[in-house]
Amino acid sequence: MKKALHWRIILALAVMVFGVAWVLPSIPGVGQSMLGRILPKDTIGLGLDLKGGIYLTLGVDMDKAMDNNLTRIGDDLKSAAREDNAIILSPKVLPGYRINVVLVNSDRREIVDKILNEQFKTVLDVDSVSTVDHGKTEYLLSLKPEFRKYLTKLTLDQAIKTIRNRIDQFGVAEPDIRRQQGNRIQVQLPGLQDPERAIRIIGKTAHLEFKIVDDDADLAKAKNGVLAPGRELNALLHRRADGSYSEEPIVLKKEAVLTGEYITDAQTRFDSFGRAYVTLSFNGRGGRIFERLTTENVKKRLAIVLDGKVYSAPVIQERISGGTASITGRFSTEEAHDLAIVLRAGSLPAPVKVLEQRTVGPSLGQESIDKGVKSALVGGVLVLVFMLVYYSFAGLVADLVLMFNIVLILAGLAAFGATLTLPGIAGIILTIGMAVDANVIIFERIREEIRAGLGARAAVDEGYSRATLTILDANVTTVIAAVILYQFGTGPIRGFAVTLVLGIIASMFTAIFVSRILFDLYLARREPGAAFRI
Repeated sequence: MKKALHWRIILALAVMVFGVAWVLPSIPGVGQSMLGRILPKDTIGLGLDLKGGIYLTLGVDMDKAMDNNLTRIGDDLKSAAREDNAIILSPKVLPGYRINVVLVNSDRREIVDKILNEQFKTVLDVDSVSTVDHGKTEYLLSLKPEFRKYLTKLTLDQAIKTIRNRIDQFGVAEPDIRRQQGNRIQVQLPGLQDPERAIRIIGKTAHLEFKIVDDDADLAKAKNGVLAPGRELNALLHRRADGSYSEEPIVLKKEAVLTGEYITDAQTRFDSFGRAYVTLSFNGRGGRIFERLTTENVKKRLAIVLDGKVYSAPVIQERISGGTASITGRFSTEEAHDLAIVLRAGSLPAPVKVLEQRTVGPSLGQESIDKGVKSALVGGVLVLVFMLVYYSFAGLVADLVLMFNIVLILAGLAAFGATLTLPGIAGIILTIGMAVDANVIIFERIREEIRAGLGARAAVDEGYSRATLTILDANVTTVIAAVILYQFGTGPIRGFAVTLVLGIIASMFTAIFVSRILFDLYLARREPGAAFRI
């Protein structure tokens, strides 16, 4: 018995040491002290309602995403047909998730039908096939409903991943990014107080293209809408000293010779005049494409187009190898840094629009913390006093394990990287009552056994053995409810669920295991047959 008690004491002390070690770094000043060097680096993160910050609801332009995918699918169909000498004109995207495809040489229709049936049968429905002018064959195709559903999920998942990558590089701690109904994304950025810059970084589509400039085009005619086939009129941006931009008309070849999908890295650099620019690194395939296009277009201008805007159009002086390029445009240092972030994190699959924006000031967050801590202290003190008065020594045991319980909850929040929110504080306060409730069940059981005539040792043994199963049943059902809350709830609700689960686990350990150790130590020091009250 004494040997078993010895090992139980060692285990409880070990848990206490580890719990205190995980809690201490979250206390202001400890992390920067000499002690902080040997403690874990993880601290308790504060949610938006406690720390202040920015709350955004973003809407993903799913129609644009579908159009982008239809364009890509049309290009894939055109390329597949070309391999079998079937000539398809550039496909046109139509409203209603449809695409118009015209086959020039109708004698190759069987080839196109076979390609559609074998390679695109899970993607496209053939709505109609008809003969148009000069014997051409026109296909009207539409996205299959099940593939549209798949693309919707894929687009939202990719958007969330891209936004998370951008925020991580932006340096925001404990961001909360999650999908909502209606093609919406919720973003919470605790501690961030510059909403405009956050929106610029999060909302920039960052679709990067490299296009060849047609310097032979007549700008006057181009301004009047007269353009050669395969050409487009754009504007080259020039940054003024005051930060605004002037525009210079420029004619580009429509087809992009290289896109941002091949970028592996983007960094901010400065030239000899101290002006910021962005350097790009391509993967192996992108490097080879870039080397080939610079070889074939020496002395021509290469336009760098980001989200449809031309930021620079330098002249290609010679073949460029090594898989690197740069974007210049008289950026400010902040603009160049933000541009590097979005290019490094990847482009969004579709434009996003800010539907809702809220900013929580740090003073309001501190006020929430103060009120939450005050509530926890008042509730905790009342519970401690009540237990001590009503159960005397047993109440003292309950008070000690209750404080241990709170330490374990905070340690769990820090160790698992959880975020403490205002509802989370409510969960801790609720746990204080639930933890004491487990002790009350045990103590009342012991009282019943003493009234039945059992001795102190036998009453404690019976009380704990009979109450344990009841406590486990009650807490397991609560844990199940908390898990469901975490799975389907939003940020604050999930914070409540996390603290509730941690509190239940800690309370079962302290109420059943640790309090029993204290009772056993007390009974070991008592004279046999001495009166025992609880």
